[in-house]
Amino acid sequence: MSTASGEVESHRLSMAMENYLLSIARLGERGVKVTVAQLAEHFKVLPSAEGLGTSLPSVSAMIGRMRREELVIITRDKEISLTDLGGYCAASILRRHRLAERLVVDMLGVELKLAHQEAHRLEHAISPYLEDKILEVLDHPTTCPFGHPIPGSSYVAPSGMLTLDCAEMHIPYVIERVPEDDQDLLEYFVDNDFLPDRSVIVKESSKSRGIITLECSGNELVFGYDISILIWLRPK
Repeated sequence: MSTASGEVESHRLSMAMENYLLSIARLGERGVKVTVAQLAEHFKVLPSAEGLGTSLPSVSAMIGRMRREELVIITRDKEISLTDLGGYCAASILRRHRLAERLVVDMLGVELKLAHQEAHRLEHAISPYLEDKILEVLDHPTTCPFGHPIPGSSYVAPSGMLTLDCAEMHIPYVIERVPEDDQDLLEYFVDNDFLPDRSVIVKESSKSRGIITLECSGNELVFGYDISILIWLRPK
């Protein structure tokens, strides 16, 4: 990665490009096929302050610029993939975002439901020097407050991890990570104490109805399968 590192240091990416790289990386973590249409849909749940256009023409135009900057390539089936340089940059902004989430929660006492939005404001201003200082002060965290691994950390995924849609009924699990992109959904998680390290038990799972009912922290929650595939558990 030394070549990519040198190229990154030679110029600073715009905030818009960093936001695009962050979104591409996060969708990639979920195993989502990233396309212009998928990105446009994803941007609709991001903080409005990010100023990201959600129309197909605006997203296409930005992807075109990123392609010229050799950050992404477009495959024959219109899938967007990161180049080596793009992957390096994406890991950098993803690391800064998750460190910022950890910083505002652990050091500044920001409410969890606000951490994702505040991190979006901070991530672009964190220099490599400040990043090292944050890592030192926070004692080198391996995950963000929502359980997602911090790139470059010593995080090791627990054995037996699985998504909620694959969980068996009436068996205790522990929440490993929850999605934080959708602000309304995040507030629902926080208000119901549905967070990493909490115990959960699936009470009912109905694929025909497309819903899963579970118990967590004394609360009964119901999720659709589209949300359950984004929630990761580990055996208790």
